[in-house]
Amino acid sequence: MTRALVLQHIRCEPPGVFSDMLGRHGITIETAELDEGDPLPDWRGVDLAVVMGGPMGVYDEAEHPWLAAEKKWIAEAVRAGVPYFGVCLGAQLLAASLGAAVRTGSTPEVGVLPVTLTEAGQADPVLTVLGPEFDALQWHGDTFDVPDGAVCLGSSPAYPHQAMRFGDVAYGVQFHIEVTDQMFAEWGQVPAYAASAQAALGDSGFDRLARAFAGRREAMAESADQMFDSWLRRVSSTVVKQS
Repeated sequence: MTRALVLQHIRCEPPGVFSDMLGRHGITIETAELDEGDPLPDWRGVDLAVVMGGPMGVYDEAEHPWLAAEKKWIAEAVRAGVPYFGVCLGAQLLAASLGAAVRTGSTPEVGVLPVTLTEAGQADPVLTVLGPEFDALQWHGDTFDVPDGAVCLGSSPAYPHQAMRFGDVAYGVQFHIEVTDQMFAEWGQVPAYAASAQAALGDSGFDRLARAFAGRREAMAESADQMFDSWLRRVSSTVVKQS
């Protein structure tokens, strides 16, 4: 049976909507909670990797020494052709693992905001299902450069690198469309997330963000289903070959 390894960096950032799609494709989920000390398995035994977000930066190795091993793991797996889908920190880890810079942006990008696909994104077999422009939850303060050999697939006015692809089956997206109601409520209790929301939106910003999220949650969940289903269908032949 096909196995997905989910790498988590905080318990409140699981795959969310993506979990249901993995189940519909008959894919089992194994989770490594790296911030709690779970070990990384040998990537050679992983069919596909789904790498989620977290409050830390890819450069915070002094505080989170496991980041160094994770970046090495990602670089080896992705360059060997293991299908990869990274979200937010997961996208930044993909960029850093492939030699690109990741840094703090000029201001946190927080809100339910439009993402526009680039010309390459509109032609991409995975992201094209989202249409030229779509709404997504943004809740981050770091941004990444696009690594050599990768292509930028999406942008926003504040953070021009919103999505990228490396090779045929390695994707990273800065935005969130996978978030469930429970996940959103839990994120509001994370000090780093609450601080970024306040910095970007003001003292009552979280309440406004919650209303915006509630208003677009179903549309974002539908987008997540379509995008992730397209990715899983694209990587299915790769997984079969590796097996």
